[in-house]
Amino acid sequence: MKNNKSPLSALQKEIKKLLEKGISEGNFPSAAVGISLGLGKEKKTLLTYSGNATLYPIKRKLKKNDFFDLASLTKPFATTVAILCLIKEKKIDIEEKLPSLLGKKIKGIKSTISTRQLLSHSSGFPAHREYFTILRDIKIKERNEFVENAILQEPLEYEPGTRTLYSDLGFMLLGRIIEIKAGYSLTHYVEEKVLKPLNLENKIFYKPLFEEKKTHKETDFVATEICSWRKKVLCGEVHDDNCYSLGGATGHSGLFGNIAGVTTYAGILLDLWKGALIHPNINKEDLVYFLTRQREISGSNRALGFDTPAAKESSSGRLLSKKSVGHLGFTGTSFWIDPEKEVVIVLLTNRVHPSRENINIKQFRPYFHDRVMEKLFPPA
Repeated sequence: MKNNKSPLSALQKEIKKLLEKGISEGNFPSAAVGISLGLGKEKKTLLTYSGNATLYPIKRKLKKNDFFDLASLTKPFATTVAILCLIKEKKIDIEEKLPSLLGKKIKGIKSTISTRQLLSHSSGFPAHREYFTILRDIKIKERNEFVENAILQEPLEYEPGTRTLYSDLGFMLLGRIIEIKAGYSLTHYVEEKVLKPLNLENKIFYKPLFEEKKTHKETDFVATEICSWRKKVLCGEVHDDNCYSLGGATGHSGLFGNIAGVTTYAGILLDLWKGALIHPNINKEDLVYFLTRQREISGSNRALGFDTPAAKESSSGRLLSKKSVGHLGFTGTSFWIDPEKEVVIVLLTNRVHPSRENINIKQFRPYFHDRVMEKLFPPA
């Protein structure tokens, strides 16, 4: 079938212009975009990229298959889908509480926190803590348990289930829960149960700091920050400080992926959602439920493990449907999936290179998504 009638065929140059505009304005050093339109075998895909993968210590052009630090895209792509696999295996329940999830006694109101509340950021846990400043003095093998206990000792910000607050801590616990329920490492479980059935394990992966085999060169990765305490430019080493200190693979961060892999994965999630594909380790009805905005808390934009467009000033722009789901990553990554228009938009950047102080992407993201949607679906 010829692709010359696809709306994507006329979009390539426009996307490139948008990326070059973003780079010239200093929003990020490099960016890669993936767009897919349609379902299954009829799906059309566009991939393009521009800019420099590194600026320091030397400039290096971005290559098509370079890997980006996906940051919090780990939450939906790894942790959330792994929970779906455990649900199908009947090893976990959506309403199961922390004492059962972690296999330990927990006193007080924290004992009422459920899988659902962790996934929807309504557990009451704080947004973030700089555990890495303490972990330097803890033996490597003891760090995961140390942080688990530290999180459980944190005062809650609010009563579980009464509001939402985006929380790395909740997803750090979910990573621990997956390992406990699965019986082996988060890295191994995500690779075997989530990614390998999709043939994506070489395009999206955790990169543990202590991995035995080195399968990629540093020049296969896009640089992130000049780290003040690691005293170097981070490249092929996870940017998130807590994740790094815990070995590079956690429930809230640690995944790396290239534009082809992330676009394919997001497109597969759309296919699974719409019934155009089956994942052997996930029940479709569970996935559909996870991708639906939760109604328990008034005003929440959260689905389970995924975000949905905010009513005002959403990073997704104004033109994606309300049923869309997506997620942002701190390093400058994002994806959005629109089930009504059957479109996926992935934007991967390294906006934190050389510094996280560059927050211009907040303005660029909605502008970018609106321009793409206008080109794909011109107003009548």
